[in-house]
Amino acid sequence: MDIAYAIGQFALFIVVLVLITPVLGRYLADVFDGRDNMARRILGGVERWIYRITRVDPEVELRWTQYAGGVVVLGCTGIALLYAMLRLQAFLPANPEHVAGMRPDLALNTAVSFVTNTNWQAYAPEHAVSMFVQVAGLCVQQFISAATGLAVGVAVIRGFARASATKVGNFWVDLTRAWLYVLLPLSIVFAVVLAGLGVAQTFGSQTVVHTVEGVRQTIATGPFASFEAIKELGTNGGGLVSANSAYPLTNPSPLTNFLEALAILAIPAALTFTFGRMVGDRRQGWALFTAMLVLFCASLGVVYAAERAGSPLLGRAGADTVASSQQAGGNTEGKEVRNGIAGSALFGTATTAASAGAVDSAHDSYTPLGGGAMLLNILLGELVFGGVGVGLASMLVYALLAVFIAGLMVGRTPEYLGKKIESREVRLAMLTVLVLAFSILGGTALSAVTRSALAVRGNLGPHGFTEMLYALGSATGNNGSAMAGLAAGTPFYNVMTAVAMFAGRYLFIIPVLAIAGSLAGKKRAEASSGTFPTDGPLFVGLLVGTVLIVGALTFFPALALGPIVEHFLMLAGRLF
Repeated sequence: MDIAYAIGQFALFIVVLVLITPVLGRYLADVFDGRDNMARRILGGVERWIYRITRVDPEVELRWTQYAGGVVVLGCTGIALLYAMLRLQAFLPANPEHVAGMRPDLALNTAVSFVTNTNWQAYAPEHAVSMFVQVAGLCVQQFISAATGLAVGVAVIRGFARASATKVGNFWVDLTRAWLYVLLPLSIVFAVVLAGLGVAQTFGSQTVVHTVEGVRQTIATGPFASFEAIKELGTNGGGLVSANSAYPLTNPSPLTNFLEALAILAIPAALTFTFGRMVGDRRQGWALFTAMLVLFCASLGVVYAAERAGSPLLGRAGADTVASSQQAGGNTEGKEVRNGIAGSALFGTATTAASAGAVDSAHDSYTPLGGGAMLLNILLGELVFGGVGVGLASMLVYALLAVFIAGLMVGRTPEYLGKKIESREVRLAMLTVLVLAFSILGGTALSAVTRSALAVRGNLGPHGFTEMLYALGSATGNNGSAMAGLAAGTPFYNVMTAVAMFAGRYLFIIPVLAIAGSLAGKKRAEASSGTFPTDGPLFVGLLVGTVLIVGALTFFPALALGPIVEHFLMLAGRLF
């Protein structure tokens, strides 16, 4: 029965995702193409007012260098402002608990985290951040960082769609439209839905109750519904409480768990349709969507199967060896009973596939293969749907690599959407892959030889190594989830992960925008009999293979030292 329930839930999730993708994707294309729609008729005056007070001319477009400059300037400004708020929160209003200012290394880590859309939290939110900073600082940055990623994704699409052009759009216009017409209205609607389903929504920060045992208990409260809405829709992941989406007041039922997981993938999936519409060939968008969906389903299957089987060390009653007996009921440690293994596997796969970082279960408690599959989602580099905007950009990087490999195999100059892919684009594409790999593997290697980093592991052996690899992968991939066994709130990890988050965000965005600028200036050639089709099953298979070969094999040695060897040691009865 539980397997049938899981399959039914997964199938319903995929069906709903497929159905909403063209609806939302078409709306996104209309917004960023400047077409008239109901939202523009209602909020158009607000958009024009914003341009007047900021002195932005919406008719002026930017070269990719100017566009990237705007992204970096906005990010650095946001880091500085948020850092100041966190350091000075003791003197700011709406602080009834008299929360003190954060220490410098933690404030820097938190500021970089929220500005880069990572939302890595090396602190207990309900105790370390005042309500004013939560709302005016962290929540605002969740909108800005998601809008920035969405703007970058649209600029990259324009690079592929345009021909003989020098501009990729206006960053400030795209940023404004992203939060005004997309993130804000969707978040309001979703927050109302969540509040109606039992998610708390109040500006009171704490409630004191007396339990039936006579114990005085303090329960963290707050504007959870509105925070959860942008947290998931913007693939942010940061929560108002340490338990994140496992907290009953933020995710009270299997239905809210399903909807929140769906919200995480909604915009990243819809952008594939937006891509197809803006380049003038919807089949191209569906090909990218299919490749993402194949990788997502494969990951979901591995996570659920591994957690359903559990550990043979905890086999059924009567098993006197570490043989092939399954754990009765599966591995339910670290998972909320109301969500079960199926709901937890679905949410965990969605949040790591989309770089959201929200968690409804303890990833440190997953089996080696289950946790390893979620870790692989992060290490692939935000492309299994990925973050808002940047997920599509990352998959397009691999699409360029895929056609380049196909061109080498048949001896033709590779083309994508009628544009020749030359050495400049391939070098930039590989740069994005290598930068992320260097940050993750280099940071993990440094952690593995640093005494202060080794001292805060929750486990020894391969699982302890996996905790460090997950931390650097999550930071660089701008995911933000963590394996709770690692006490990462130390000065070493605060600085290390802050550098990784900044590098993973901006050293990816700049080369990707450079690719967009280069492609925008190319002429589009007509398809011929020798043109490799990029809208069919063959290309989907090649794209998935490229992701696995180039992406996954880059990290195979590290995975072999962590979750893979831990799995085999578990089967042999070895614990750490």
